[in-house]
Amino acid sequence: MENIQKYSSRHWFWILVNAVLVVGILTGLVLTASLVRQSNAVIPSRTITVSGEGKAHIAPDIATLVFSVVSQNTTAEGAQKNNTDKINAAIAYVKGKGVEAKDIQTSQYNLYPRYNYNSITGEQSIIGYELTQTVTIKLRALDQASDVVGGLATAGVNQISSFEYSIEDPESSRNAARAEAFAAAAAKADAMARQVGVHIARVVTFSESVGGGYPMPYYYGRDAMMSETKATNAPALEPGQEEVVVNVTVTYEIR
Repeated sequence: MENIQKYSSRHWFWILVNAVLVVGILTGLVLTASLVRQSNAVIPSRTITVSGEGKAHIAPDIATLVFSVVSQNTTAEGAQKNNTDKINAAIAYVKGKGVEAKDIQTSQYNLYPRYNYNSITGEQSIIGYELTQTVTIKLRALDQASDVVGGLATAGVNQISSFEYSIEDPESSRNAARAEAFAAAAAKADAMARQVGVHIARVVTFSESVGGGYPMPYYYGRDAMMSETKATNAPALEPGQEEVVVNVTVTYEIR
């Protein structure tokens, strides 16, 4: 009986020892992971900061055209009828050039009276009405841009506010320039580290700025009215290329 009690005591003793060892190991692992996280979060005292620049030249893939029909009449109903006929003809024209309905948007519709001021009596009287309806379209077939702009006056348009080329998804176009900028920064950091006998350990922080662009290739002033003679001649519209510039600043830890 005494031997059984001694065996039982030793058995529980070793169970307790093993349990303490397991808890100690787990506690050590947790503390180690915490220390690693803290060491990674602390900005190292030995760092270098470099900059890099990347450029990409990208051709635009879309053009935005804003045009209007301006109509005047002695009555509001007359101005609306005249304007509706012309704007419908203009929209039918651009659709016939391949512009889809999703890329056509009425962006402005203004009807207001025209007044005559009597300098003798100081009174104003309505002498008519003017209606301006503005449409914004996106041209995806850039080779059609000159023909579309050139034929708008024949379709009834008498004002063009603006025309500009752009890139529909600029972020995807910046990837090449960004990769070049980071590669330039890494190469500069490696060269500097070799010159002073240290090694690059890891990236600590980084940031970027994006610039670039190109001048608008074609523009009609907002108040410039198109003459039918000039508009029937298709203008030369050159999309050119956009230069995207990405600058990055990278801080490395050195050892």
